[in-house]
Amino acid sequence: MAVARSVSYRGQRATYGRYAGEPTDEQLARFFHLDDEDKALIETRRADHSRLGFALQLATVRFLGTFLSDPTDVPGAAVAYVGKQLGIGEPLAVLPRYLDLPAAHREHASEIRHALGYRAFGDGPWRFRLLRHLHSRVWLSAERPGARFDLATAWLLERRVLLPGPTVLERLVAAVRDRANARLYRVLSGLPDAEQQANLEALLLAEAGVRHTKIDRLRRAPTRAIGVGLLDLSGVPSGRVAALARVASSVKAQTIARMPEERRTATLLAFARGLEVLAQDDALDLFEALLACMVSASKGFDRKERLRSLKDLDASAIAMRAACERLLDPELPDDTTLGEIRTRVFAGAGREGLVRAVARVAEISRPRSLRLRAGRVGGRGRPQALARLRRDGRRVRVPCSAAWRADALTDDPVPLLLAARSSPSTAAARKCR
Repeated sequence: MAVARSVSYRGQRATYGRYAGEPTDEQLARFFHLDDEDKALIETRRADHSRLGFALQLATVRFLGTFLSDPTDVPGAAVAYVGKQLGIGEPLAVLPRYLDLPAAHREHASEIRHALGYRAFGDGPWRFRLLRHLHSRVWLSAERPGARFDLATAWLLERRVLLPGPTVLERLVAAVRDRANARLYRVLSGLPDAEQQANLEALLLAEAGVRHTKIDRLRRAPTRAIGVGLLDLSGVPSGRVAALARVASSVKAQTIARMPEERRTATLLAFARGLEVLAQDDALDLFEALLACMVSASKGFDRKERLRSLKDLDASAIAMRAACERLLDPELPDDTTLGEIRTRVFAGAGREGLVRAVARVAEISRPRSLRLRAGRVGGRGRPQALARLRRDGRRVRVPCSAAWRADALTDDPVPLLLAARSSPSTAAARKCR
């Protein structure tokens, strides 16, 4: 474990508390500029090398958050920038003489610390405050150890707390991570009841007649619900649950089985919860495909019915047209009686024929509002039943007309065609798309 942590922080160790290269112009202007208060402190020194060394220590602690064991180990651009402000002609040649004053190094560092308000890491509540800050970050998000190390460093710099040694900070970040993980495992493992926990443990067992465990099979589609979807995980950050689910999806079942009980249960619960989300997505995709097939079948049935009725519609329309032509004949006198008009109109198809024609047109023709809904799902285009699946795995069949009502649904919102991704009905539904 120590080797793994050392590798995780290797990039941070290379730049922690030391210069990683030449500062940029923006960094020089922000951290190495000497204001009047800084110059007032510096001018109490008489020799150029003492003034330059003091100024570089002051700028270094602002930039790095710590004092260097060798105060002259500063990039040349920073030395030249500070020397120019102090009016020193050859700062790079003057600086080595500052090494001859080791006692002055410690005295200057102490004076700068008090003047700028820097505090030691072990002074007061700063260690506890940093632990609390890191714990809140680790609990809410699954960040890399290196990112947490950088966050801790930035937090100390912002509050003018001198950086501790890199090993001290590494151990502190690792301890916070272990504590947050233990809390996560404890909270998640306490949610499932005895039956649900037994179902989760069964995922690590090999199925009869096969060499693979249930968890290995569930990692591949089709997925199914396991029965933990109703557990309340609102007290646990979703990012942490997703990270645990990714771990369970990538490691072997034997590795999970060797985990401590709380961690094993938490990992399996996160994996099962993630599966149920995927199962819902699969069910919605399948339902969309089935609905598209139903709509397509309804449209095809509607078109066939329409084509079959065209012959009757034409015959009825011809009969009604003949009657209307007799009624609208311009040679018909205006003083013609109603009886004469009816006799003239019924002379063609007869009274009964016109009654049948009007009834047939009323049956076949559609108003414009209904014509726009001709593709609705209904009639012969609607299947008689939709299969739905409860979380316990039992299949039930619900009439299609009732399946659209909330009271006909199961307690579990996951529809039941969860494991039918590769079934013939699913393939037929996809062809309808």
